[in-house]
Amino acid sequence: MLSALEARYPGLAFAWPRPGVLEITFRGEKLNAMPPALHRALARVWWDLEAVEGVRAVLLRGEGGVFSAGGSFALVEEMRASHEALMRVFWEARDLVLGPLNFPRPVVAAVEGVAVGAGLALALAADIAVVGKGARLLDGHLRLGVAAGDHAVLLWPLLVGMAKAKYHLLLNEPLTGEEAERLGLVALAVEDEKVYEKALEVAERLAQGPKEALSHTKHALNHWYRSFLPHFEVSLALEFLGFSGKELEEGLKALKEKRPPEFP
Repeated sequence: MLSALEARYPGLAFAWPRPGVLEITFRGEKLNAMPPALHRALARVWWDLEAVEGVRAVLLRGEGGVFSAGGSFALVEEMRASHEALMRVFWEARDLVLGPLNFPRPVVAAVEGVAVGAGLALALAADIAVVGKGARLLDGHLRLGVAAGDHAVLLWPLLVGMAKAKYHLLLNEPLTGEEAERLGLVALAVEDEKVYEKALEVAERLAQGPKEALSHTKHALNHWYRSFLPHFEVSLALEFLGFSGKELEEGLKALKEKRPPEFP
């Protein structure tokens, strides 16, 4: 079954590090940036996981000690090239967040290095995010020149409050893992070299818990997020509207040239 999943979803590797714990390791470009195929895989895999027997918890991590720097330049360029690609990625971006939220088993994210944009969306959509104290967390959309979509408008105000959400999203202000734990954005911050070990420990404890009761508790808790889905979908639509704008052109150019953007 796992080999079939790996064939269907290039860039994802599956393993059983502990009984009941299904580990998903994803491999992207530099800093695990998501090319189109990986973005699609991380959005769609959740439906197939429900058919995998024995899964009691999922552990999600990036390959090579880095979580993800978000969507790759190739993904953005593909979106700009055709309306069909833009709409496909729009629905993928939605499922990248709703997939982990709706998956019936607990999901733990082991967040090392960086989590930016779509990478941060995936990390925060997990039920429990274990991050390195020195990890760098950043929404990143405003620097690119598009509205803060993906997960931001849905999750940040509920996790850290509206004032802090506006500060970090509007100013594109990064957080360390230690700061993110203090604000309540993530569950746990540990020493950088202990992230995987702690995340696996948490996933194993969840796998040993009462399967049905855990599933029902997760489902009920996540109704807090489902109650705000209209805000999420509006923010996502406004983000994708920006992919045809001039501000994106400058933001993208600045990222490639590794300089601050100078928006018109």
